[in-house]
Amino acid sequence: MPYSKDKADTGIIHIPEILLPADADMGVWAVNACDQFTGDATYWREVERTTSGKPSTYHLIFPEIYLGDEPERRIASINGAMREYLSSGVFKEVDGGFVLVERETESGTRTGIVLAVDLESYSFVPDDRALIRSTEATILDRLPPRVKIRENALLELPHVMLLYDDAENSVLNSVRRGEVLYDFELSMGGGHVRGTYITNAEEVCAAFLSLPCLKGEDKMLFAVGDGNHSLAAAKLCWERAKAGLDEESAKVHPARFALCEAVNIYDPALFFRPIHRFIKTKSPEEFANGWRLSGQSFATVVINGFKRQMPFPADVPEGIRMLDEYIAGFLTKYGGEVDYIHGDADLIALTAEGAGVLLPAIAKEDFFSLILSGGNLPKKTFSMGEGNEKRYYIEAKRIK
Repeated sequence: MPYSKDKADTGIIHIPEILLPADADMGVWAVNACDQFTGDATYWREVERTTSGKPSTYHLIFPEIYLGDEPERRIASINGAMREYLSSGVFKEVDGGFVLVERETESGTRTGIVLAVDLESYSFVPDDRALIRSTEATILDRLPPRVKIRENALLELPHVMLLYDDAENSVLNSVRRGEVLYDFELSMGGGHVRGTYITNAEEVCAAFLSLPCLKGEDKMLFAVGDGNHSLAAAKLCWERAKAGLDEESAKVHPARFALCEAVNIYDPALFFRPIHRFIKTKSPEEFANGWRLSGQSFATVVINGFKRQMPFPADVPEGIRMLDEYIAGFLTKYGGEVDYIHGDADLIALTAEGAGVLLPAIAKEDFFSLILSGGNLPKKTFSMGEGNEKRYYIEAKRIK
């Protein structure tokens, strides 16, 4: 069936025109999500070295480790690279459809669908009962720099991963495979990835819209698993753009639709990992000695590589709220700063300069019920997999 924008738009899901590199070294082209390894300058220096002078998504994204380092210059460079790539034939267009992504990692093979969602159906406001919802508290102070990065960009490249609740696997069972679009080893220990064109995107849309989660009183199709602040920035940019458009233009404007990867929460290779806290401080022992959290579970405080088990609430989200309050009070008294670290080893490696807290994970089978019953989780509650398992930038879409 030929692609039809009129048939493609469901009010939630949109069939996008995806851009992929026409002729590039895909191992160089694809780089990890911008919000990973924010405490590891060596990681990003190596990415910069291996991509220098070559077509790569690294030149189109803003690694968050550099948010405080001449951001205006870097944003100008990103926008210039987007213009150059579009004008010089770096990209080819994939005829309207979805991409089936099979990602081999240490956790197994995770399967997702790259599609676009209508930002009119998404909200990061905690009390909104939107069809697409944020899952953790949105830190409003983190949005302005991300809006600045996106507001004049011609393209978006997604690291956003959406979760959907499909115990019967009906969506993936509806997929018909077409051409293999890419198949390669990811850099920096990211594993292997294969992308296959989905020939029946409209039928896949119908399968999504037939899920039981859209039949209840409180309807929610997608919960944001990764990239909450990036999607929130996309929403704010769309609201600004929409204000200057007439009704018909607003229906089809490319900034209205955000490219994402949707993954079934029951995917066997999808694991929820905790996002640990690192408190950079000259008073790490005072941090450990001031610990007053209690409960039937445990967290682990690490100082200079040495671990100390501490009591922690069995209700993990509530425990994280309490911990974050304690950290905020500690930093006010003793000074320092907090960072959010993916991976046990990555956190432990930092603890010569402060105190780390290794946190327990939430159970993924509880995830949707937590969101539906309690709204947003605390900021940085969970991560889907380790840092090197995050979504790499591969596909792109025009937003202007």
